[in-house]
Amino acid sequence: MRKIVVYELLSLDGVAEAPDTFFTDWDDAMGANLAAVIETQDAVILGRRSYTEWADFWPSSQIQPFATFINGATKYVATSTPLDRDWANATVLDGGLVESVRDLKQQDGGDVGVHASISVAQALLAAGVVDELRLVIAPKIAGRGRRLLDGLPSIQLESIRSNLSPAGYLLVDYRVIRLDCQVLPTGVEEYFGCPFGSQDG
Repeated sequence: MRKIVVYELLSLDGVAEAPDTFFTDWDDAMGANLAAVIETQDAVILGRRSYTEWADFWPSSQIQPFATFINGATKYVATSTPLDRDWANATVLDGGLVESVRDLKQQDGGDVGVHASISVAQALLAAGVVDELRLVIAPKIAGRGRRLLDGLPSIQLESIRSNLSPAGYLLVDYRVIRLDCQVLPTGVEEYFGCPFGSQDG
């Protein structure tokens, strides 16, 4: 089964919007971390806004290794309207986002990444289809902007790696733990994001 891996650049207060405003350095450890993330991916899921912005930038970019990766990867775009930018290997997701991603997980292939695309990442986290969350956290409080984790249900995570880059950026990887709501003690289902009455079937 393919894994869905969310990779996001965040400020210390969780803002994911416009990371170029709080990412002022990019050291070798951060580059190696990104290279390790994309090494196992052969496809990405993008929201419509991210696709439009990236389709104008990445085809002519020489920023490696991400340029080669993103231009060659299959790009699934979550949108209800036809794409108005040409970009190699781009296709619109058929049907609803969550169901389409569940279908992708069952197909053969490498990991599927979610890069930027805050709304897509939030929807997939809320639906419980994300397998790993890989974050780079800047040593800066943004103070404003869209936060990645706002509005999400409770999600249990397991820390699988944590490093500090020379420039002071925290590199953290988490595995999403899917709890079996049927076996949780009565009264704690809601705390773990389970629906009421889960033990009653």
